[in-house]
Amino acid sequence: MTFRQTLKPTFVLALCLGLAACGGDAPPGGKLSHNQHTAGMNYEKSSIWDIFGPGKGDRTVSVNRYIWAASLDVLSFLPVQSVDPFTGVIVTGYGNPPGGGQAYRATVHVKDPALEARSLNVALQTRNGPVSAATSRAVEDAILARARQLRIGDSKL
Repeated sequence: MTFRQTLKPTFVLALCLGLAACGGDAPPGGKLSHNQHTAGMNYEKSSIWDIFGPGKGDRTVSVNRYIWAASLDVLSFLPVQSVDPFTGVIVTGYGNPPGGGQAYRATVHVKDPALEARSLNVALQTRNGPVSAATSRAVEDAILARARQLRIGDSKL
């Protein structure tokens, strides 16, 4: 018998013993009591596949999709730096509006799933500082008007 022929059964035996050792310290019936199961462990379920089960993917988006889409549409001339649909925040970089010379940047917060003015907050600023409240209000109005157009377009389907 050569060394190579001896190595294969030894390797297989070591592998089987290693896997058997991973079985943990469960009693012969295979069931642990609740206290034995949770002692020193920081997880809820016993399988890696349980994270894909019900209750784990229930993270819902709580923003109005029409306001979200309208915000991206109206402010499309600004480069998007980050978006988070779960918190409803859109952050843009500086950009010039069509036909305008002043560079703006915006932070949009869609706070509510309702298609209402209170669901939207837009903070605009230039390189010199924040813009007037009237300018921010005009952008909010444009976003809300576009959101209503999108909503009406969906109802015609």
